[in-house]
Amino acid sequence: MKKRTILFLLILIAGGIFAYLSWQDMSFSKEVLRIEILGSEKTTIGDEVEYIVKVKNNGNIRLESPELIFEYPQNSVSSNGDARIRTMSSSEIGGDIYPGEERAFKFSAVLLGKEKDVKVVKASISFQPKDLKTRSEVSTTFTTILGETPINLSIEAPARVGTGKALSLKVNYSSNASYPLTDLTCYITYPSGFDFLYSQPRGIENNQFDIPLLGGASSGRIDISGILNGESSEQKVFKARIGIWQNGNFILLKEVIKGIEISSPALYVTQRVNNESNYASSLGDELHYEIMFQNIGEQALRDLALITRIEEKYVDMESLEVSGGRFEDGSIIWDSKDSQDLAYLDIGQIGKVDFKIKVLPEIRIEDLDGKNPTIKNTVILGETRQDFLTRIESAVSVAQKFYTDNKYFENSGPYPLETGERTYLTIEWSATSTYNDVDNARIVTALPESITFENKTHSNGGMEITYNEDTSEVVCNIGSIPAGSGNIKEPRVCAFQISIKPEIADEVIILLGPAQLYGTDQWTGQTLTAKTDILYAQMSF
Repeated sequence: MKKRTILFLLILIAGGIFAYLSWQDMSFSKEVLRIEILGSEKTTIGDEVEYIVKVKNNGNIRLESPELIFEYPQNSVSSNGDARIRTMSSSEIGGDIYPGEERAFKFSAVLLGKEKDVKVVKASISFQPKDLKTRSEVSTTFTTILGETPINLSIEAPARVGTGKALSLKVNYSSNASYPLTDLTCYITYPSGFDFLYSQPRGIENNQFDIPLLGGASSGRIDISGILNGESSEQKVFKARIGIWQNGNFILLKEVIKGIEISSPALYVTQRVNNESNYASSLGDELHYEIMFQNIGEQALRDLALITRIEEKYVDMESLEVSGGRFEDGSIIWDSKDSQDLAYLDIGQIGKVDFKIKVLPEIRIEDLDGKNPTIKNTVILGETRQDFLTRIESAVSVAQKFYTDNKYFENSGPYPLETGERTYLTIEWSATSTYNDVDNARIVTALPESITFENKTHSNGGMEITYNEDTSEVVCNIGSIPAGSGNIKEPRVCAFQISIKPEIADEVIILLGPAQLYGTDQWTGQTLTAKTDILYAQMSF
């Protein structure tokens, strides 16, 4: 009986201790540790926001081994790198928090997104109250609303355009930020019925245009040309979106839309240059412009006047020849006195005016804003206004020279050349392009029988240089020649070593015949060529 009584008392005591400890754990209120976040409730997109996390022990016991976790909002850039969560250990936040003690911690981030996006940060702290076994946690959140974006974005286009007519869009972008923005991309969404022709600058795709750097208070523009088709009174909507890339994700910063109504014009205007609707001109080229107009309305038209204005930047205005019309105040004008078609244009009738002008013999660009040049002329006939662009192909050049010194390779042997003596020389080729990028570029020549290819090569961009022993042909596969090479950029250079052992004495000897450069103009799509002079070497007598 005594044993049972003792056992009962032990169980009762153990249960009391367990109940006391459980009550003690449950009696601790998490409210004793107060946590709050202070920060800006509204901020400009791209600005840095500072958040202050405050914690205070309002209880009468020590809070041991605290750990603080701060969660940044989505699409933010912080000093924590790519990680959205910052975890601070007990030692990082100062160890145990004593009764009445208050601490503050700062976190900063640049918030990205579009206007009126809601960004939420969260802070939580876990700890173990003194003499208790379990850990507790308290947390709180704070909301910041994104205000104006530092990016300005707009689309310039006519409000109405006739179906099947050429359309010019201008997508303008600029930055109000005091700091540079990088890794931006502009996406253009085209409506159904829009046939893309070309753009300036050229995009990664027809609808994707990367903007590597947009400095503070700087701007840029994308010019797009195409043909818009649709039913009369139909509304066609173009959309432009600009954003920034972060960790492989596209973060939208700004978007705009532009609606264009398909109208039923009375006149349809087209243009040919040198008998082509999409002619690519070259330096010094004479351009024969033919402007055709057709009455596609429902009644005859009388007493019309046709005006065209041509931008003078790339043409020689002194070479202008106007058939029938006149040149006044920067415009070429034809009216009913100059053309019977303008005096009376019946339903379905087609009329035509024409003029000639020459492209300047030389064009230089000072920076890459001048790449991909076009000659723009605007035609105005009644209520019809149409812009036309004539692209200018790049001027490419190639030069070859030889070196006797050790510029790229170790050369040896006599120079001037001596009969029966072998001399090692370096051949250098340099290729340039004035104002357009050139793709698929290569330089080709065939070595004379007296020349030996020494299989030593060099280039300033990892270009491949090959030699065909069967044909004696040397090829330098350049790849791309950037716009401005040889002017605002270094030319593309490749070099290789040859040797020669003259058997017959002569005053001069041919080292290499003309080397030929081939490439494709990225702006015009035209095949471009250029060639060097013959390369001679002297002999000793």
